[in-house]
Amino acid sequence: MPELPETETIARDLHREIAGAQIVGVTITRRDVIRGVPASLWSGRITGSTVLACWRRAKMVVLVLDNRDRIVVQPRFTGALLIAPPVVSQRSPTWKAPPVSDPYSAVAFDLADGRFLIYRDVRRLGTVALLSPASWKAAEEQLGVEPFDPALDADRFFEVLQGSGRPVKARLMDQRAVAGIGNIYATEALWHAGIDPSRPARALSRAESGTLLASLREILAASIAARGTTFRDYRDAYGERGNYAASLRAYGRAGQPCARCGRALAGTSAIDGRMTVFCAWCQR
Repeated sequence: MPELPETETIARDLHREIAGAQIVGVTITRRDVIRGVPASLWSGRITGSTVLACWRRAKMVVLVLDNRDRIVVQPRFTGALLIAPPVVSQRSPTWKAPPVSDPYSAVAFDLADGRFLIYRDVRRLGTVALLSPASWKAAEEQLGVEPFDPALDADRFFEVLQGSGRPVKARLMDQRAVAGIGNIYATEALWHAGIDPSRPARALSRAESGTLLASLREILAASIAARGTTFRDYRDAYGERGNYAASLRAYGRAGQPCARCGRALAGTSAIDGRMTVFCAWCQR
């Protein structure tokens, strides 16, 4: 967490709010989250630059600057990118702590219009990287295809699955194969498609892989529309919770009735070391 829907939500929020904004300063209070270039070089590198665009790649939020650098944020478990007042946003922000008084603020970008963009991380497991175009290109080459990439048709997805004998759930979560999918949405997509998460990826038929791709896209799109899933830490750029948790049919529901057949859902950590919830009757 956050996975594709959550980082997509944050990236869209930020693009709407700060595309075109100028960065006039940066305060780094937690240097252990910094990657790419040393913290001491950030101010000279980005002060005076303008944010051209904000978008998502895999589970990362990417801010493209007019000097061609990229600020790349990977929130992981407890990280958040938050827009701080005073300028009123299109949504009413509920997160109001100024960056100087928040003990969990790791990086604060001072914007010319008086706002701040804050990277806040309770456990500081996430990262904030400043990358040159070449460094970003090298990082992106390690990532797999995006689930919504028009080039990812049923045939190509079948080839992606055929490339591994690992459990299909593990293959979905491999960022070098398919970018942006984690435990929540792999679990949900496999339940939706009626596929046993422990089956070897290459054992799926072409028809089954097509069904899984359609299910994956449907689940991701629904979660994006609900602004992601919040259990505890995830917040959008305005400090609001995501609303998709109420729609989950498998993840976090071990022992509860399957929404399809009514039998109790099973839970196991044997597939990939994470808790996988599935229906032993419906998923084959």
